Amino acid sequence: QVQLVESGGGLVQAGGSLRLSCAASGRTFSSYNMGWFRQAPGKERQFVAAINWNAGRTLYADSVKGRFTISRDNARNTASLQMNSLKPEDTAVYYCAADQTPWSLRETGYDYWGQGTQVTVSS
Repeated sequence: QVQLVESGGGLVQAGGSLRLSCAASGRTFSSYNMGWFRQAPGKERQFVAAINWNAGRTLYADSVKGRFTISRDNARNTASLQMNSLKPEDTAVYYCAADQTPWSLRETGYDYWGQGTQVTVSS
């Protein structure tokens, strides 16, 4: 089992940048694929980005391609989401998640979730 804690959210103007971090507990972090999701008020949670266990592959939602970059540091048990060129429509609670099925990088089926961090982008 792994516990996840997000940080780095905040208020930023459109066009600005934020870097979200996800700290994971447990010794098996490197065996999980990691993902970032977001949920805006009144909307369903949506996939944002994912990275496989050894950082060899990444996957992005079309809406964030070219603006967001997912990364991980297995030595520090952390995953990150660098968000550039932020837009008001990026406003949401952002969650990191861990998938214990490392052979399939995917948008669904994640097993463990953090509590989320709020990102607000003003116009």
